[in-house]
Amino acid sequence: MRLRRRPTVAVLTAVALLALAAQANARPGARAGAGGERDAARAQPAHTASAAGDAARDPAKRTASARVGAAYREACPAAAAGHARCFARFATTPGLDRASAPVSAAASGTSASGYGPADLRSAYSLPSTTRGAGQTVAIVAAYDHPDAESDLAQYRRFYGLAACTSASGCFRKVNQRGGSTPPRADAGWAQEISLDLDMVSAVCPRCHPLLVEADSSSLANLGAAVNRAAALGAKVISNSYGAPESTGVSGYNAAFNHPGHVLTAASGDSGIGLSFPASSQYVTAVGGTRLTRTSSGRGWNESVWRSAGSGCSKVFPKPSWQTDQGCSMRTVADVSAVADPATGVAMYHSFGVRGGPWFKAGGTSVSTPIIAGVYALAGNAGSVRYGSFPYAHVGSLHDMTVGANGSCGGSYLCTAMRGYDGPSGLGTPNGSGAF
Repeated sequence: MRLRRRPTVAVLTAVALLALAAQANARPGARAGAGGERDAARAQPAHTASAAGDAARDPAKRTASARVGAAYREACPAAAAGHARCFARFATTPGLDRASAPVSAAASGTSASGYGPADLRSAYSLPSTTRGAGQTVAIVAAYDHPDAESDLAQYRRFYGLAACTSASGCFRKVNQRGGSTPPRADAGWAQEISLDLDMVSAVCPRCHPLLVEADSSSLANLGAAVNRAAALGAKVISNSYGAPESTGVSGYNAAFNHPGHVLTAASGDSGIGLSFPASSQYVTAVGGTRLTRTSSGRGWNESVWRSAGSGCSKVFPKPSWQTDQGCSMRTVADVSAVADPATGVAMYHSFGVRGGPWFKAGGTSVSTPIIAGVYALAGNAGSVRYGSFPYAHVGSLHDMTVGANGSCGGSYLCTAMRGYDGPSGLGTPNGSGAF
């Protein structure tokens, strides 16, 4: 008798092949940031996820998932209590989203998929070539990126930006005590560092980046690094990491209270829900958008990114400049910029990962240093009051009116609408006038 092959065998075979493909996307090397104090010798693959997986868990995201369809991996896995995770994401199928076609080519034979400095200047009408000279922008992150300076040099060289080196005094790297001995290296957080440095350089190439590396991803050590950045004179301090908001994080809030300095903080990449320090009343919380080219009007279409963080704090008070009526406490976000990995930015990184060295990156880890760079271009960071300035200058922002990052009954806390909304805040830069 001739046996018929059962359909379940084919299904199981397909599932096994998909599992092997997912494993292939992991990037081993030095340990990816785990948010704890575990041994660096225990290599851990980078976190992986997909738009389809998000949609399966949240029906509200199914439409957006079908439209975007791009897979991504996360640089840092979930963190332990009292620690933060970085929010960098990398597209694993960078050519899938044809709507954006964000391929920037330089005179080199190497290609970089993702938006470059000229694209960001165009999208946000930024005075990058004439403003920001000598402004110090601090990048706060956990652990060490041993090749941070050389990777940044490659990015800047590719895009024709002036060199920025430690020898010239443009670039500086210190630990959380201000010394030169770095903490141990970490592959996941190193990717975050490369992304942050590249984005500050893209938006404000005349700025001086200051990299402050915390001993670990604990909120205590990251707070110490923020304090160090302020003490070293950085008027703008970028923080592309976060921990879920809880009453326990309130004890770390004082580290982010620096009058005379602007602190930007990523709203997170899990849709509606809050991350600290973005939910602190002392920072500018930065949400995320999806950015694509168009032939009409501004030349760009922009909408809320479905994974940008937002919400109403249960811990921190509402600052006086926020006047939205649906939340009596601090509301996130304040402003936003491109963050969707499917319409992401080009980034150069060589340490601790396979593939590359060019990656297409996203997450609010992109939008946060972009906004930090815009603050530096404006040159007002030393005189503004925390995150209040954009609220008095909404005419210099692009208002987001399309998209959502979850289900909230149509509330502005997760749905784009005219004026203020949670996922995009007041909007994205239209020049530097709102900063």
